[in-house]
Amino acid sequence: MVKKVVKTNPNLIELINKLYEQSRSEDAAIWKDVAQRLERSNRRTAEVNLSDIARNAEAGETILVPGKVLSNGNLEEKVDVVALKFSAKAQEKIESAGGECISIDEIIESNPKGSNIRIME
Repeated sequence: MVKKVVKTNPNLIELINKLYEQSRSEDAAIWKDVAQRLERSNRRTAEVNLSDIARNAEAGETILVPGKVLSNGNLEEKVDVVALKFSAKAQEKIESAGGECISIDEIIESNPKGSNIRIME
């Protein structure tokens, strides 16, 4: 028997619904993918360290983390990071490297098609 995952955070539910809606209206599969990743159980929510982002991202790239960004590691290049949550130290390190911390809500508004975004878990 498969257990259905039920989210209780109303802000997260609203965001997931908004992602599905954006996916349908703009015909952009990336938003549906992100919504499905956010619907997962808390145990499977993505947690990405800055060291992982530094290793896999190139300068000027936009990285989307469907979960939380943690501060382990250093970021050398200017990378824009989109995530559900940031630890305070991670946000500080990203901004000191010249990058930007963006919420998923904001990126939907500024980039409705979801072009040039890489998802990282």
